[in-house]
Amino acid sequence: MRLIPERFRPKPRDPEGTMTLIEHLEELRYRLVVSVIAIAVGSVVGWVLYGRVLDLLLKPYCDYWRTVPASVRPTEDCGLFFMGAVDPVTIKLKIVVFIGLFLALPVVLWELWRFVVPGLTTRERRFAIAFVTSSVVLFVLGALLAYVTLPKALGFLLGFAGSRFVPLLTGDRFVSFVMLVALAFGLAFEFPIVLVFLTALGLITTDQLRAWRRWAILAISIFAAFITPSADPYTMIAMMLPMMLFYEAAIIVGRALGK
Repeated sequence: MRLIPERFRPKPRDPEGTMTLIEHLEELRYRLVVSVIAIAVGSVVGWVLYGRVLDLLLKPYCDYWRTVPASVRPTEDCGLFFMGAVDPVTIKLKIVVFIGLFLALPVVLWELWRFVVPGLTTRERRFAIAFVTSSVVLFVLGALLAYVTLPKALGFLLGFAGSRFVPLLTGDRFVSFVMLVALAFGLAFEFPIVLVFLTALGLITTDQLRAWRRWAILAISIFAAFITPSADPYTMIAMMLPMMLFYEAAIIVGRALGK
């Protein structure tokens, strides 16, 4: 990548893949710089898409807001509030950078893979395209599922105290909440990639995964309860069920790899 100064570029690798500690650190620095540049470019695109993305983020809240009786609504139109003079800047930057990270995800995952590659065999390096593609697809599916479950989660949380209480949400906290839910689902959906990767490296076997099934279900349930920012039953179940299915899918893929 020519945008990166020469001093940030790593030295040519040894054909055998061996690297010193300093070379590993230089490699890590290079991969981080490339990832940050990709996110920055994605954020520029995010600046253009800001209005459309904001409408999508507000839709679940506005759908709930319309169910609130008109006599007790705090405003005539659906909208969020801000409490400080710099809050609008913070809100827009959060959304723009989030879009940038989302768009740059293939590059970030590719750089992650390239950083790990020197420690892998030639056969294991061939999984690069499958690793990046499946990781991106699963992350996007996780974020989409988070968005689908968001209306139910908001309805549960905002209506939990009863009809005498009406929401008066600030934009900064609402945007942060939505982003955390999307990231939680996106990262949780990378679960099968981690299992398959560990299986491919021989660190675990499909026999072990089958033996650990009951404990894995318990661990997934606890994980879903803690990682979901909303902690509502709809969001937890929506995360638990796919992760349990992914666990079984990882066993099937592991067996196909002969592990």
